Amino acid sequence: MSKRRIIMDCDPGHDDAIAIILAAVQPELEILGITTVSGNAEIEKTTNNALKICDLVSLTDVVVSKGASEPLIRVRETAPDIHGDSGLDGPELPEPSRSWSKEHGSDTIVRLIKESKEPVTILPTGPLTNVALALSKAPEIKDNIEEIVLMGGGTFGNWTPTAEFNIWADPEAAKKVFDSGIPIAVMGLDITHQALATKEVIDRVNKIDNKVAKIVGELLVFFASTYKEMFDFDGAPVHDVLTVAYCVAPELFKMKEVNITVETKGEFTAGTTLIDLHGVTGREINARFGLELDVEGFWKLMIDALKKY
Repeated sequence: MSKRRIIMDCDPGHDDAIAIILAAVQPELEILGITTVSGNAEIEKTTNNALKICDLVSLTDVVVSKGASEPLIRVRETAPDIHGDSGLDGPELPEPSRSWSKEHGSDTIVRLIKESKEPVTILPTGPLTNVALALSKAPEIKDNIEEIVLMGGGTFGNWTPTAEFNIWADPEAAKKVFDSGIPIAVMGLDITHQALATKEVIDRVNKIDNKVAKIVGELLVFFASTYKEMFDFDGAPVHDVLTVAYCVAPELFKMKEVNITVETKGEFTAGTTLIDLHGVTGREINARFGLELDVEGFWKLMIDALKKY
């Protein structure tokens, strides 16, 4: 069976880091490249974090390219209250063994898609700036994109009352992606909040006797503590990991075909994803939206992956 070829566009970030860790050991996936964007932390930090995780899981031959440092038109904002100043606070990770590519992340996306003989899936788990730039620079790449599986949005918000952080951070980029006509699967807050790393889950991770699982346990402990402080959650929702899980085990997800429109102009609602669950607008379907997760199946997938290290 041929592997699904993926580009991971991310802003590590605890959950982005765990998404890379899950993807790296999936025999069904081939990681063509990792591109980074400013989001959870500034671009230099997110790129450095991506390189650290690549070293951890021996993805030393996968290109890592630094992408957009700012949203398309807005002022950059990061999330140190959630991910710490480094964007990946918690475990002690050594400095990367290599530097990032000199190629801009959006150009890497364009090049890898053009070079691929098979359709490519993009997994954006941060603001959608790089993907929007790539589509603007080379609209023809749409023909070789199998799907965009993204983490973002929801019927409620976590950064404003109605907006999730990734979409809110660059709504103009998000609108371009959702309006692109490319097949899109959306892991929004409605489903990612079902993937909670509770104490019981963290205990299961900590029982795995290898270095990678130890680091993941430390990431989850830090992430859970900030979610408890900020949102009073009894665990950390590992949002971005669901994009990888969906690619390898779609049977774990209940999805619904909907229209999703991104608000860019609202005084209080910029970054809101208007998810037409009941078809009241009559607008054309442009996405599959995650509704329900097989939670135990998801964590079994994650635990089994960690045991492979």
